[in-house]
Order: sequence, then structure tokens, then C-alpha cells
Amino acid sequence: MIKKIIVLIAIATALFAASESSFPADWKSYESVKTPLAMIGALPDCNADVSSLPAIYQETVATYCAVKPGGPGAVEILVNKKAKSSFAKRNGKFPDGAVMILHLKDLKLLFVTTYKNNKPLYSIYTEDGQDASNVPGSGLNPNDCRTCHTGYGAFCLNGQCASLK
Repeated sequence: MIKKIIVLIAIATALFAASESSFPADWKSYESVKTPLAMIGALPDCNADVSSLPAIYQETVATYCAVKPGGPGAVEILVNKKAKSSFAKRNGKFPDGAVMILHLKDLKLLFVTTYKNNKPLYSIYTEDGQDASNVPGSGLNPNDCRTCHTGYGAFCLNGQCASLK
């Protein structure tokens, strides 16, 4: 019985797995960058009053609280060395390949932004490379990433979300 349940879970996971690019096996070589979020070191607790913050921050907290009640905890922003200059320019132009990662350290999850022909693709993986994409609305789906990364033009440019310079 237990084996049947495990097989069903594995099949369901495979059916819903929907990362849009391959796992960046070299992710540990990416450089940690300083951003307002990275300097704080963690997303706010789910009970924090974020109503005075811009809408993108409110939605970010709500999305990641859906991933883990109480909040996802420690975060780190990682950038592929080949894209560090593009990341710093914040001009929306990126080389092909995995470029940026939001590392949810406590959850051991990687939210990966990859570019192909300068178009962003979104993927969610565990640190060991398992596809962690899930059902839309869970916060663990490329379409959830895309909704936020395209819905806030004042903060996001071609998949990169950050405060304006």
C-alpha cells in the first residue's frame, strides 16, 4: 500500500512538473549579489504588516507565504558570473542560459530565471536538482513567477525585478 502511494505521488509530481529550463548544475558557482532583499537576508514573516510597502513587495510576501506558512525564511540572490554586468546594468538584456536565482535557503529551493533569445524562462528546483514546480497558485509554478515578473513594470524589466536605480 505504501509503495502504491509513493508511486502515485511520483507520477503526480512528474505530471505537474513544469520548469521551463534545465537545472543549473553549476549554481553554487554563481555570485551572491547585494540587493535590498538580500541585505535584509529574509522575506518578512507572514504576519508582518507590509501594507505600506509597494504592491510588488506585498504580493511577493503573500506568494512566498503560500509556499511555507510563516514565511520562507532566509534568502539569497545569486547571479551567473557571465551575466553579472547585465544584471548590474538593469537594462533587460541577458545572455542565453541560467542567469539569476532566488535561493530560498531555509527551504532549499532555487527559483531560477533563464534566458533564451533574451526571453525569460522560469524554473523551480530543489538544491539537488529535483523539479519543484507545482500547481498554479502555489507559488511554485513558472506561471506564478511570470505573473509577478511581468505585472510590475515599475520594478521588473524583462524578468529582472529590482528597485530602480
